[in-house]
Amino acid sequence: MAKEVPTIEATHRDRLGSRYSKRLRAAGRLPAVIYGSGSEPLSIHVDEKITIGALKRGLHVINLEIEGKGAETCLVKDLQFGFMGDDVIYMDLARVNLDQVVEVSVSLEFYGAPEAAKKSGTVVVHELADIKISCKVRDIPEHIRVDKTVMTGETFTCSDLKMPAGVVLATDPHAVIVRVQTVK
Repeated sequence: MAKEVPTIEATHRDRLGSRYSKRLRAAGRLPAVIYGSGSEPLSIHVDEKITIGALKRGLHVINLEIEGKGAETCLVKDLQFGFMGDDVIYMDLARVNLDQVVEVSVSLEFYGAPEAAKKSGTVVVHELADIKISCKVRDIPEHIRVDKTVMTGETFTCSDLKMPAGVVLATDPHAVIVRVQTVK
């Protein structure tokens, strides 16, 4: 997790439904619901530009300052996209404690070139763009780096990854992340 968790101002929404959500989105707001921790679900809306910017940086945890209700630390559980799949129209959040262990998907960042790909007629294929990990909320990384220069054969699996401290792999360890393929 980034050491700096953004704090976003949120407003309680009393009107629910697609008509009101559409009006909020037109005004630059993103509707969301906060669940969990034995409390009642809370419908809110947040600034769309700030929230989408945080999500694009790979952040999973957001501090919300809810107008009239106080502060909440939330984990992004689900995003709903528009019918074209190009914009976020709704967000589900879960109340969390920073020491709570959760399972999340984290993107992979690739660098380097494998030795097997230096032969002519070969192509490097990225099979996975993200993996599931299990860790404390405070230890969630923004991404996991994949060093392709340490590939010994023609495949690089999840078990070959160097995981950050406190992070456990929750994806199948035999799943192939990168492979070198010979083009015929």
